[in-house]
Amino acid sequence: MKQNIMNLAFFRNKTHILAAAALLSVTTVSAQTFSDFTYQGNDKIYNDNPLKPDEFYSPILQGCYPDPSITRKGEDYYLVNSSFSMFPGVPIFTSKDLVNWKQIGHVLDRPSQLKVEKSGVSHGIYAPDIKYNKHNDTFYMITTQFAGGIGNMVVKTKDPSKGWSEVQKLNFEGIDPAMFFDDDGKAYIVHNDAPPQGTEQYNGHRVIKMWDYDLEKDQVVPGSDKIIVNGGVDLSQKPIWIEGPHIYKKNGKYYLMCAEGGTGGNHSEVIFMADSPKGPYIPAAGNPILTQRYFPKDRKEKVDWAGHADLVETPDGKYYGVFLAIRPNEKNRVNKGRETFILPVDWTGKYPVFQNGLVPMKPKLKLPEGTQNMNGQKGFFPNGNFTYTDKLTDKNLDYRWIAMRGPRESFISVTKNGVKVNPFETNIKALAPVSALFHRLQHESFETSVTLDFKPKSQKELAGITCYQSETFNYVFGITKKDKDFYIVLERTEKGTSKLIASEKISLSKPVKLLVVADKDEHSFNYSTDGNNYKNLGGPVSGDILSTDVAGGFTGSLIGLYSTSSNDIIPN
Repeated sequence: MKQNIMNLAFFRNKTHILAAAALLSVTTVSAQTFSDFTYQGNDKIYNDNPLKPDEFYSPILQGCYPDPSITRKGEDYYLVNSSFSMFPGVPIFTSKDLVNWKQIGHVLDRPSQLKVEKSGVSHGIYAPDIKYNKHNDTFYMITTQFAGGIGNMVVKTKDPSKGWSEVQKLNFEGIDPAMFFDDDGKAYIVHNDAPPQGTEQYNGHRVIKMWDYDLEKDQVVPGSDKIIVNGGVDLSQKPIWIEGPHIYKKNGKYYLMCAEGGTGGNHSEVIFMADSPKGPYIPAAGNPILTQRYFPKDRKEKVDWAGHADLVETPDGKYYGVFLAIRPNEKNRVNKGRETFILPVDWTGKYPVFQNGLVPMKPKLKLPEGTQNMNGQKGFFPNGNFTYTDKLTDKNLDYRWIAMRGPRESFISVTKNGVKVNPFETNIKALAPVSALFHRLQHESFETSVTLDFKPKSQKELAGITCYQSETFNYVFGITKKDKDFYIVLERTEKGTSKLIASEKISLSKPVKLLVVADKDEHSFNYSTDGNNYKNLGGPVSGDILSTDVAGGFTGSLIGLYSTSSNDIIPN
């Protein structure tokens, strides 16, 4: 493994070669093309809380963008998120004002960096940390990859918009690593780990450990590890899942900020202080500094699970914190997953405190002084009740389109009529790369539609839409064949067991428009053969299986443009 920044052009070319080879291996099947995709959100919270000219919405990234980490170089901020088995991995955004964010790509964008081919949907990349080191003008992204035997790893770059190095495996156990660069140029890594063998006192007992980091070798210094927090704020109270650590320095003091309580209803953010980087770290008396766990479960416009935060200082000395939280629907479903929120941070006292982070959170914040909200304009990410349209004819597909367990280039070809999703001989239930182009679910109430031009040659062929929480929890709404007739089918898969909800014969003299409509927990699947009049298939169905509180795991729901040559849905 080379220690310096690798020749990125070589690896990009290698990726293209691999993608071309994969395309050649795809079974020859019927031509099928997706075009004219539309996604439109219609959440009540945004309708009831329209923005004033001096306001913006939080979350700043809606849908499955969890575990945010943030850093700054000069006037440019960079933010990354967990991506699990999504491919490419670790979406990266940039901003100059913390309000308007533009995606510039993914940190892990090639198979040599991301080994998730056989991973479950909630394995792969956990809790990335991004830091800029002014001493060597280099950005680092460190994370844990639960796949391919990699474990803890780091990549780096001089310019986040121009690609990242190959993976450097790191020689320590545990999860949630983060880097800290001190004023003297020394570097450290902090992370979550198990207590020393034989000292674990209860389920969820974890420690925070620190290592010296050798910047020349890009490796921790053997024997330098030290436990700096045991259990959490107060070990006698048996705190669980101290994790997601970050270290900051202010006025000569060192601050360790961690998540505590686990990603769920007890999630929180806590802070410690020390006189030296390796402690001892003393918890603040006013912990937690961020949580939503103390409020009635039936509160209006509920935000919950707040924690796993990271802080950034603005050029004028102010602080902001990004963190994850959820917004469950009326049935407490978490279909959108964990989203990226932001709050200003008051650090005028000894410890930082998230402003309004200890009261029920509101959907709107005041714009920072001198900032204009460019919501969805000029390439900036939209939020609120936005509409996203894509004709699917641009050879450089939008970064929001992702695949699962492998590069999207291995199964798509973009034409002037739309994108062709060339089917793999695996279906959506496989623990393998699947031929589906995914868009994150970003609202609880939404409509999404796409035009599909497809005539299957056999019942093994299917193309359509999948609403996907995981390989064992999903809906498939698509077109297939039985004997000499074409059918449109709707299948529900729960806990790996599939059930045909409905099927109907269909005429394929023209392209078919597929439409999914969700009103909170209720979903309906509709189709049109004339481009105007829609017919429902299977009646309204529950979105329960698309929620993490039912399906488990760490991701939000995805909407996929899906094709397979291993269809196992048999129409009635």
